[in-house]
Amino acid sequence: MKRIITYIIGVIVLLIAILAILFNFNDKSKDKKETKSLKKLTVAEVAHTIFYAPQYVALEKGYFKDEGLDVNLSLTPGADKVTAAVLSGDAEIGFSGSEATVYVYNSGEKDYLKTFAQLTQKDGSFIVSRKKIDNFTLEDLKGKTIIGGRIGGMPEMMLEWAIREAGLDPEKDVDIDTSVSFAAMSGAFIGGTGDFVSLFEPNALEIEQQGYGYVVASLGELGGVIPYTSYSARTSYLEKNPKMIEKFTNAIQKGLDFVHNNDSKTIAKVILNQFPDTSLNDLEEVVTRYKNIDAWPKTTDFSEESFNHMLDVMTRAGQLDSRVSYKDLTYEK
Repeated sequence: MKRIITYIIGVIVLLIAILAILFNFNDKSKDKKETKSLKKLTVAEVAHTIFYAPQYVALEKGYFKDEGLDVNLSLTPGADKVTAAVLSGDAEIGFSGSEATVYVYNSGEKDYLKTFAQLTQKDGSFIVSRKKIDNFTLEDLKGKTIIGGRIGGMPEMMLEWAIREAGLDPEKDVDIDTSVSFAAMSGAFIGGTGDFVSLFEPNALEIEQQGYGYVVASLGELGGVIPYTSYSARTSYLEKNPKMIEKFTNAIQKGLDFVHNNDSKTIAKVILNQFPDTSLNDLEEVVTRYKNIDAWPKTTDFSEESFNHMLDVMTRAGQLDSRVSYKDLTYEK
């Protein structure tokens, strides 16, 4: 009798093992089929910052996969390098400041880039002071040095715009250091360069926590509404892949909806995987900072008014000789 019971138990265990193997195999096969059915897209990303939270929400919540897309982000520091990646075919989509499309268009490129969706509508950088300044105004920059980023890049141009709006001359009254690359700005400031620096998050918060400086102002609040960071692609690619662009835009819109419909802690929990070196509390604080300046638009579309504001910023920075048309550089979905 004991032998029979042992035999039955052995058969049951064997059947369970076989079923588990089959289930796991089928599950993996299903995953492989789903992965193969997804359309691959490479996005050249200008920076990896919490400022782009809606995009990371779209990745982490599976919004791109829901649209049938397998999106790969390729970190490509500098809007000029992003456009180079798109023009060379290394990436289908570029993600950077919209000013990059203007430069490409004015260079005479026939298959130029068009913007099809925006992700941010304000400057996402913060002015960090080496010394604590109560009731800071841009007048405090007079006679001082601020690390501002690359000449012709939107962060540096927005800084110049804000300084001019405050009645100062960025060439005479303030020393804007444009010699430091975007990725090295935090390190240069920590190393002793400059009295101020313009930084995105989480870098600005890290500087504060390490005791090297103090956040004194938001350039987003000072600079106004503008298609600050957006998605673009070659004209030919947009014409040949309208459905792909529509699906991608749908996923980004879902990401925007999520950040507007949820509190900072909920958003921070979703994107935590994207920032493994940043604590949940710090993520929550940074998301709140961006919420407070209304950094993220309600929709991926942007107005002609905001586009023209960008052109004004570029013109006053001496980076635009001839204006371009909103219709020429905006993709109509």
